[in-house]
Amino acid sequence: MTAIPTGDRAGDPAGDPAGDPGLFGPDSVTWQAHGHPMMWIAGIRALYLQALHPRAVRGVMQNSDFRRDAWGRLMRTASFVGTTTYGTTEAAERAGARVRKIHRMLGATDPDTGERYGVDEPALLLWVHCAEIDSYLHVLRRSGFPLTDAHADRYLAEHRHSARLVGLHPDAVPASRSELAAYFARVRPELAAGDDAHEVDDFLLRPPTHPLLVPARELLWRRVAHLAYDSLPRYAHELYGRPAPAPATVTRRLRATGTLLRGIPARLRWQLPPKHILRAMARLGPAARPAPYKLGP
Repeated sequence: MTAIPTGDRAGDPAGDPAGDPGLFGPDSVTWQAHGHPMMWIAGIRALYLQALHPRAVRGVMQNSDFRRDAWGRLMRTASFVGTTTYGTTEAAERAGARVRKIHRMLGATDPDTGERYGVDEPALLLWVHCAEIDSYLHVLRRSGFPLTDAHADRYLAEHRHSARLVGLHPDAVPASRSELAAYFARVRPELAAGDDAHEVDDFLLRPPTHPLLVPARELLWRRVAHLAYDSLPRYAHELYGRPAPAPATVTRRLRATGTLLRGIPARLRWQLPPKHILRAMARLGPAARPAPYKLGP
């Protein structure tokens, strides 16, 4: 995914008219949920899960520069999610158009059969979307974010919008927990942890960094990566070949981490570039501030 250029004006980075709520708006579950700091851990979980689809991960390995630009790739993905969640409708549509354009130009080759295929195959886009949205929902709920089953279904239905942006037909995308579970049951036989998946696993545990930052990587990043990995479903642990930790232990760690991160003032967290939430609040007013208590029934 690619970052959206930002400008200097207050409000939306594209300088669009004030008052545009964007694709989701402040009344959506997505608006409240995506302001939570556990989204970062959920995003890493999504990478682990996405890597288990051999055709999908092959497309990444044959086209991406993530080995040399790990932080840049992470920030571009975060910027896409932030823009589509909190940006104006025009900014979200522009971000989606850019992603679709890039995907149309990329392909991958199956080394066993020689088959050449596009990374924008609907089946691959659907896998990436479902693994991502499932990870966001799973980590947020398990870490204590107050999402009821009804909220979860609303969240999934809302993300037919984000699926459309990357090139999927909304009607083909799971819009409830039952539909998402049925999708994963169908795709499960296609999943495997080949060499590409294990390379992603190794990369997420030990991303390249400056030698002076290696101690910090070992102390902090590896704990984050392990927590994201531990929150995967049991079948993912079986495919990667490492024993699954006790679910209750993982849940306690997720809740403790969520409590710790929520202790950092939101205004401080939201100062990190590119400040999507602060821009949305400048555009729509302070009442647009995302918060769990605004979820409603």
